[in-house]
Amino acid sequence: MLDAQRGELLGDQAVLVEDERIVEVGDTAQIRASEEDRSFDLGGRTLMPGLIDCHVHVTAASANLASQSEWSPMYLAARASVILSGMLQRGFTTVRDAAGADFGLAMAVEEGLFAGPRLIFGGRALSQTGGHADGRSRGRTALEPGYSYTDLGSVCDGVDQLRKAAREEIKRGASHIKLMLSGGVASPTDRVDSTQFSVDEIRAVVDEAEAANIYVLGHAYTSRAINRGLECGVRSIEHGNLMDASSPPLFLRHQAFYVPTLVTYSALAEHGREAGLPETSYRKVFDVLDAGLRALEIAHRAGVSIAYGTDLLGAMHGMQSQEFVLRAQVQKPAEIVRSATVVGAQLLRMEGRVGSIAAGAYADLLVVDGNPLEDAGLLARPESSLLLIMKAGRIYRENL
Repeated sequence: MLDAQRGELLGDQAVLVEDERIVEVGDTAQIRASEEDRSFDLGGRTLMPGLIDCHVHVTAASANLASQSEWSPMYLAARASVILSGMLQRGFTTVRDAAGADFGLAMAVEEGLFAGPRLIFGGRALSQTGGHADGRSRGRTALEPGYSYTDLGSVCDGVDQLRKAAREEIKRGASHIKLMLSGGVASPTDRVDSTQFSVDEIRAVVDEAEAANIYVLGHAYTSRAINRGLECGVRSIEHGNLMDASSPPLFLRHQAFYVPTLVTYSALAEHGREAGLPETSYRKVFDVLDAGLRALEIAHRAGVSIAYGTDLLGAMHGMQSQEFVLRAQVQKPAEIVRSATVVGAQLLRMEGRVGSIAAGAYADLLVVDGNPLEDAGLLARPESSLLLIMKAGRIYRENL
């Protein structure tokens, strides 16, 4: 049994599951299955917690997000169900949606209408005019209220608009609020190295989130954008490819989390055009592609809390597990596994419920053919390496 916190394997262990929870963990001599119980002898394999991806977009069914904004929401939900099912089959039993998903999708998963990971949603991301979630071309000025329910973001400017937008997402049940703190790749009119929103605007959203006992995550690339967010109380920084040495001390001081998403840039560089990524966005991929590993190394050496994230779009969702391979260039296998379990649970404020094998936790369990603490690449080959996938006590794959 894999103890993700300590990075150790514990032998001669037994885990008793009842309904959707783990009810007991201990020595095999102490925990005995009854005749009515279904039992699995996992000798020679590794039992580990289900994986946590802290940056997904389950409604990003196309790399052309501007085009997707005109899709039917019912069609998009059908596409999202396929994306969610694929994530679960890769061993991800909990995911944090970083813009796009809503309470309806989360309910569909919770009720078993869609097979997928536990979906922690935040609704739409908040963007300034011309910011990272403003999909309008330079020549389009119209922004009709309620124009699209399939956009990943909302455009709002000024403290009052931002407070109202944050309150709307909180009303819908958001577990977090996302702010676009800098430009990005998929947006048509901004520069990756820009900063977005004023300090007062950022602080207003952090204030609203904290009042509701949730938190803010921030999309940011440069240290200039990262540091502004951290100083205003943003709890989680996404991407951060252009980070320099000025940022880690602020992460540590504010007990903030870093969520790199290395795989999306290699995926976009290789498959972005064929997946529908507009040419203006495709060219911006190379502004950040090679810098991601360097940013990860800076944060890792400083002891920043690093969670697992992927940020994939369209057909590239299938590359979700390749993040394990990319991170192995900087982190040891036990550290990567910890990012995708224990640290993810801490970021989601779900310690004791996900990311560990312990009494009271959800029965999110994976059986791996091999030892992920020696080779994290096993988790990048889920089709062959994952012999059993259980989420909340229900088995979704069994190849024992």
